[in-house]
Amino acid sequence: MLTDAHCHPLDLIRVFPEAEKERKELGVLAAASACDLEEFLYHEEIARSSASEKSAPLLCCFGVHPQLPGERAKNSKPFTEKDLNKSMDILHKLCAEDRAGAIGECGFDLYKDEYKETEAIQDKIFALHIEAAIKFNLPVVIHAHRAMHKIFLYSNQLSKCKAVIFHTWPGTLDEAKSLLRQKINAYFSFGNVIMLNHKQAIKCCALLPNERLLTETDAPYAPRRGENFSSWTDLPLILETVSNLRNEAGCKITGKELENQIDMNFMRAFFR
Repeated sequence: MLTDAHCHPLDLIRVFPEAEKERKELGVLAAASACDLEEFLYHEEIARSSASEKSAPLLCCFGVHPQLPGERAKNSKPFTEKDLNKSMDILHKLCAEDRAGAIGECGFDLYKDEYKETEAIQDKIFALHIEAAIKFNLPVVIHAHRAMHKIFLYSNQLSKCKAVIFHTWPGTLDEAKSLLRQKINAYFSFGNVIMLNHKQAIKCCALLPNERLLTETDAPYAPRRGENFSSWTDLPLILETVSNLRNEAGCKITGKELENQIDMNFMRAFFR
């Protein structure tokens, strides 16, 4: 089964109305991230439809995206303590009602100046998300852009999480190995970035243990070169690229064996 460890179905359907039909036809098991209640409820609707049709399931996740405070500040609508409390109330309610399959995406984004200016609130948001992940024994999906140093500050807390999924793994091979040595149940997800000559991501994708790999689209936000958006149809090529990279590195594995392994990894990360 094809698996997508991180995507945004509501945003994808806005640019590609046939997206959900495509997902079901391909049989993609996906983890869908939402950062507000409207988005989460839409994903729940898709999940219910998939369940009633006995088609590819959709796992609903919820979290405050680390770019949100910076984007709000840029538009003169600061992300306030009241906003944070409201988001955390929603998160805790969804978790308590067993409606959230994972927490996130959450984490840090220090790529742009407007994001760097919100580092303090990002710290607070992330800490609260990790507390919730531990409390409700749920996996957490992490976004870390120019911010791996921040992640290591939370190593002790992350080691207590059920699983930690790094969407579009942004770190080095040594950083990934360090996380695993610290007893963090970490999984490293790769998408179209491995086809964009990102040497660090390519190296990690080729050399990390088979049992720690995941694939993703980050649809619609991570397109292949020359495309306007990413979608479910990217997954077979992503999987083929992962297989080629690993075979070139001496890890002999067929495409089907790798697909089965990543399917198993997805189940372990999100459901075990």
